[in-house]
Amino acid sequence: MKLSIVIPVYNEAATISQIVDLVRAVEVGMEKEILLVDDCSRDGTREVLKNMPASPDLKVLFHEVNQGKGSALRTGFAAATGDIVLIQDADLEYDPKEYPRLLAPILDGHADVVFGSRFLGGGAHRVVYYWHYLGNRLLTTLSNMTTNLNLTDMEVCYKVFKREVIQSIPLKEDRFGFEVEITAKVSRRKLKIYEVPISYYGRDYSEGKKIGWRDGFSALRCIAKYWLMD
Repeated sequence: MKLSIVIPVYNEAATISQIVDLVRAVEVGMEKEILLVDDCSRDGTREVLKNMPASPDLKVLFHEVNQGKGSALRTGFAAATGDIVLIQDADLEYDPKEYPRLLAPILDGHADVVFGSRFLGGGAHRVVYYWHYLGNRLLTTLSNMTTNLNLTDMEVCYKVFKREVIQSIPLKEDRFGFEVEITAKVSRRKLKIYEVPISYYGRDYSEGKKIGWRDGFSALRCIAKYWLMD
């Protein structure tokens, strides 16, 4: 079996090499394929990526125009060749050492899709922004009301799919609305969805955190949009 790790990248020159090293170091019991999708970074990330030594386990893809996280993920999903596809952020907020926990429900034959959760109490959790936490819980609750799922963390980065699942779902959202869209669309299919606890090493804005209040309003729009869509 093979695991494809899709990493959308935008202005992560300070962390991109380290996250690649961490992904390579974790043992998952199968071949790994790392897909880095640079979304037209402006901080030197592209130069870091271009200077990475060529390796059979690494694919680097470039967007010539900044399009957003959702667009970068679509590019990565289309290029993935693994049996299982996992989303990893390019910063250090999420620990690749938790891949075995995320993969277990699929490998054991229980799940088609796995969501991580920062709120199930499974590990270290950096204390950061209260209003982000409250907004996340509100968005997750509203999403659950429209999808009839009982997730605790719809906005989490760590989402894992059987490849045939993620490559069969048409995706349109270019930015952080991807999280709402994919949740709504997997909920409409007869898929087995699991959630597992993860740790969270959150960043603040001085450390490069990007998501903001505008993305929260966009998520509300997406929840209404995908609730009304067939």
